[in-house]
Amino acid sequence: MGVFDQATAKLGGQQGTDGGVASLQKLVSSSGGLHGLTSKLASSGLEQQVQSWVGHGQNQPVSGSQVQQAMDPGQLNSLAKQAGMTPEETSKHVAQALPDMVDQATPEGHMPAPENDPFRKGMDSVKRMLKL
Repeated sequence: MGVFDQATAKLGGQQGTDGGVASLQKLVSSSGGLHGLTSKLASSGLEQQVQSWVGHGQNQPVSGSQVQQAMDPGQLNSLAKQAGMTPEETSKHVAQALPDMVDQATPEGHMPAPENDPFRKGMDSVKRMLKL
């Protein structure tokens, strides 16, 4: 099981990986889709990391505290409650999953057009993107 699978399984609580993917999909969708999420992260000082996830090459990591600073606290608290974790634990798991998730959503090395954003198309699109 990879880091992405481990992180999404933890975010999904008793629902496992599928629940974690659904939680991440909801978080990204409520952040304005892939464009909104990556813009939020980049404007919070994580531009280099985001560019590494979108582009080709090594994905740079982010920390849970960086995710907490960049994301809406209400969204993180809601996700934490669903997963039965603290916001700090949730942020750590989101930080582990984000690089792979964004990387998989941008296989061409650039952001998809908004109409092709898998997170705006729903869970089936996200699961296909992640090959679940």
